[in-house]
Amino acid sequence: MHTTYNLALVALSILIAVAGSFTALDLAGRSRVAHGWPRHVWLAAAAACMGLSIWSMHFIGMLALAMPGMDIQYDLGLTALSFFVPILVTAISFFAVGARSNLITLGVGGLFMGLGIGAMHYIGMEAMTLHAELSYDRAWVALSFGIAIGASTVALWLSDKGARPLLQGVSAVAMGFAIAGMHYAAMAGARFAPLDADMPMSGQGLDLMTLASAVSGATFIVLYFGLAASMHDRRKAMISEREASSLRLSEERFRELYSKTPLPLHSLDSDGRLASVSDTWLALVGYRREDVLGRHLVSFMTEASARQMLEHDWPLLLETGECLNAEYRLVARAGIFVDVLASTRIEEVSGGSLILGGLVNISERRQAEAALRQAQKMEAVGKLTGGIAHDFNNLLAVVAGNLELLRKRVPRAEGRIEHLIENALLATRRGEGLVQRLLTFARKQELRPSSVSLPDLVMDMRELLQRSVDANITVDMRFPLNLPPAYVDANQLEMVLINLVVNARDAMPNGGTICIEGQCRSATLEGKDCNREYVVLVVCDNGCGMTPEILARATEPFFTTKGPGKGTGLGLSMAHGLAEQSGGRLQVHSTPEKGTTIELWLPLSTMSAEKHDVENSENSGNHAHALAVPPRASLTVLVVDDDALVLENTSALLEDLGYSVTAVDSALAALSLLRGRSHFDILVTDHMMPGMTGAQLADTLQTERPGLPVLLVSGYADLTEGNRRRHTLAKPFTQASLVQAMNQVMNRPNPGVVVELYPSR
Repeated sequence: MHTTYNLALVALSILIAVAGSFTALDLAGRSRVAHGWPRHVWLAAAAACMGLSIWSMHFIGMLALAMPGMDIQYDLGLTALSFFVPILVTAISFFAVGARSNLITLGVGGLFMGLGIGAMHYIGMEAMTLHAELSYDRAWVALSFGIAIGASTVALWLSDKGARPLLQGVSAVAMGFAIAGMHYAAMAGARFAPLDADMPMSGQGLDLMTLASAVSGATFIVLYFGLAASMHDRRKAMISEREASSLRLSEERFRELYSKTPLPLHSLDSDGRLASVSDTWLALVGYRREDVLGRHLVSFMTEASARQMLEHDWPLLLETGECLNAEYRLVARAGIFVDVLASTRIEEVSGGSLILGGLVNISERRQAEAALRQAQKMEAVGKLTGGIAHDFNNLLAVVAGNLELLRKRVPRAEGRIEHLIENALLATRRGEGLVQRLLTFARKQELRPSSVSLPDLVMDMRELLQRSVDANITVDMRFPLNLPPAYVDANQLEMVLINLVVNARDAMPNGGTICIEGQCRSATLEGKDCNREYVVLVVCDNGCGMTPEILARATEPFFTTKGPGKGTGLGLSMAHGLAEQSGGRLQVHSTPEKGTTIELWLPLSTMSAEKHDVENSENSGNHAHALAVPPRASLTVLVVDDDALVLENTSALLEDLGYSVTAVDSALAALSLLRGRSHFDILVTDHMMPGMTGAQLADTLQTERPGLPVLLVSGYADLTEGNRRRHTLAKPFTQASLVQAMNQVMNRPNPGVVVELYPSR
């Protein structure tokens, strides 16, 4: 029998197949990103849309069939059965592949779904009631089932893998045409043979277009709601993904900020184990991140610090919620100690309690505090040394003066007594040298820097230095020919050099070589703004050397490794004081069993050494001439000193010369006496006195008695810049030096002018 198709309904059926395939694939794609019961809901919706669209396409395709003179009716029960079969088999196949996705499940599911869809078609064909005999071409039947199985397998594979929107659209078009092709291939194999050509048409039933419109409209409504639900869920997923991405980005930034912060930060769990640390924290202790995470914080502390945290700070943190500025000592990986201030706080967050902490490295501050305490201690020692030197000089002055007077009164025949007196005077001179060292260390001794040629100074001391060491020690001297002169106190430098050589000798009990070398170097010393040239005196030995602990204390006053009576501990401290006071520095390098090198950095002199030698020769000649000048006769001298022993000793020395001496114990008493008496030839006064110093007394008399010569006597050079220009006699002094100083004051053309101690340069 000849059959025709309504092309509009054919196109509608294909459109329904394409739309249903797209919707089903989209809903199945949502199931891939869902979990739990929402996943099953999306799979059920995808199966329903796929089955509904296949049935709707089939039904519209059947309605598109037209046979002239033939009235086609449909059995309601079989039509309903054909509706539920594709939905059921599609749902079973989708759930099976969704539960376990592999090639076997995919093949079995595609076969089951394809057979169900084919069965749906032929059930729908059986629902047709018409006055004709229906038969099928087996080849077309097989082809239709093959198309159904292939389209079903592809649909299941796409529902499990998902695809981008463009690929999903192309796949939906291909599947729609494949499903429609399955239907029309099956219809091409159907053969209709009329039973009675004269059978009249009933003319009952709904109009085909009306029925097709109703079915397709209902299908499109269902597909629309399915797509709307998928789009809404996708939009929510995109928003959630955007929020999750922002949250991840924020967490990454926070983690980066936490990790890269310049502060040593850490977080702890409830057991005190490290949960996270910053890079600066790792750099502080010298460990890698994987070495510290999960370990207790106390495992990086000393025993005392760990005990403090466990017994006191951790309970305080749990009780109050914070523990601030706790001092701990950490042990870094390199074995060094790191002093820190630790602050810890418990913060309540959504996930529970979070213990946050931070460290502040106070090692440098501790070192600075220790250096400050050391400097304060040295300053205190310096002040104490100055006071002791003042009193000790007074005692030496009394002893030396009385010994000198005693020597005059002892007959020359008493040789034994003369020898004892000489030994006592030698002891006072050695005591004077010790006081000079103390004053140099305390920087209370006034230096007389000048231009000094180091090669000449050392060569002049060569014989003395060689006698100071043992026979198995060689003193080697190396000086370049063009070494510039240094600006330093020559006498103090000689004392320092002797001490350094003696120290080197004591460090080489088995013999060796002491090398004394001069070098010219340039450097920027601490406290100086620019690069300067320096002359460096180097004393090097190959002795036992010093350990780092001893080297750190080598320049401390009174610190010595020598036995009792073999060293005062002032040698290196005096060298350090001379270098610093001269504008240079002292550097000590030492290695155990390899030797010690001491470098004395001295500033260059702006005056040539030859010119200085000429001036020294002239000054020496004048000095010798002054010593040869006999004492004046019939002088009236006013002596002032608050120390009774010194006052008596000075008076005795002057009276021994035939002077008329008046002694008072204070500047106020001397001032009262001078204001009430008409004449004294000279005033000899101590400087350090309570109430009014000797310098203040001299200033007052310069106004009231400008013609009176004044000799200022001082136990140590604690004088202002103005007082340093006065003619000053240092204690202890001999009778000859006292007479010389008095003569110099009184020989001035204008005796009322106070004589300068050091001429201006």
